Amino acid sequence: MPTRPSASPIWIATQDDLLKMTDAITAEPLLAIDTESNSLYAYRERVCLVQVSTPQTDYLVDPLALTDLSALGSLFADSRRQKIFHAAEYDILCLKRDYNFTFNNIFDTMIAARILSYPQVGLGNLLSAWFGIELEKKYQRADWGKRPLPQAMLDYARMDTHYLFDLRTRFERELKEKRLWELALEDFSLVCQAVPAPADNNGGTCWKVIGGKHLSAKETAVLQALCAYRDQQAQRMGLPHFKVLSNTLLLELSHAMPRTLDELKSVSGMNDVLLKRHGTGLLRAIEEGKRAKPPARPPRQRPEKDVLNRLKRLHEWRKTLAGSLKTESDVVLPRVFMEHIASENPQGLADLKELMADIPWRYRQYGKAILSVIHRQEEYEDSL
Repeated sequence: MPTRPSASPIWIATQDDLLKMTDAITAEPLLAIDTESNSLYAYRERVCLVQVSTPQTDYLVDPLALTDLSALGSLFADSRRQKIFHAAEYDILCLKRDYNFTFNNIFDTMIAARILSYPQVGLGNLLSAWFGIELEKKYQRADWGKRPLPQAMLDYARMDTHYLFDLRTRFERELKEKRLWELALEDFSLVCQAVPAPADNNGGTCWKVIGGKHLSAKETAVLQALCAYRDQQAQRMGLPHFKVLSNTLLLELSHAMPRTLDELKSVSGMNDVLLKRHGTGLLRAIEEGKRAKPPARPPRQRPEKDVLNRLKRLHEWRKTLAGSLKTESDVVLPRVFMEHIASENPQGLADLKELMADIPWRYRQYGKAILSVIHRQEEYEDSL
């Protein structure tokens, strides 16, 4: 049974504090890591808290107060010490996006749980089932960018890393017993290579509005003008788009194209607060959209028929094998590799091995089967 925290977490908000922390943990072979961000409360999301735990101490690092986090970057890049995460991909993407960190030698307890076919892989589910520990869920969607953080949020934050050491110990033992350790290491390494999406205009385009693709040309032009207006307002207010104007309301406005405040007020989803705050701006945007040319639809290149056929056969093979193993399909073969193999159409095992260089365990286990699957139909057609 893991030990409950016996002392308060240590708040790190100055460069001296950060130096003391890194000095104190320099000999630790294992560190537990988590982050909290403010995607629901800011125009541009950023990391607002980094939790770092050793088996003895929990630290809460405040990136909003610190000007230099390179000491943390050195820890994350150090291949000699293991960093334990739960659902590492999001944390790693955020840290790479904000600080350009690199990562080596991680252990992801959620990935381990998925490989081991646990039915529920959330951290709260695992801690409750194994250790009888209940995590407070109400802070999952809290504003981590506000300061000072109340004590209850600090206590919640430290729990996301405090118990990861016990989970790791249990999962490592089980992975090795079931001969899945190499597969887990393979996926841990893949997460380290995750690449953040390139910066865009933060969604100020009509093509990111679900339902916008079914509008007429004129309605699409209006929707684009409305999206541009919302993006300007969101940036000015420092808020995410959905907290300024909803996608549903923008679609309604694109259909109705109101010309006056009275007409605007009658549109479904409009209320007095929005009317007072945005009424004039929305009407101006709608008129601009009416006069504008419809935006060009982003090009979409459809794969060739042969590629789609190979992808379909791989998908069916993967689904069948996953069912027999009682695991998820992407545990058998991640989709990005499945699509790459279907596109490249390797002609022999040497070609396939090169395509699967980052997943060697899967190549050894499934390489021959994959090659047979992608060429099965071609061989049949050649025999006709």
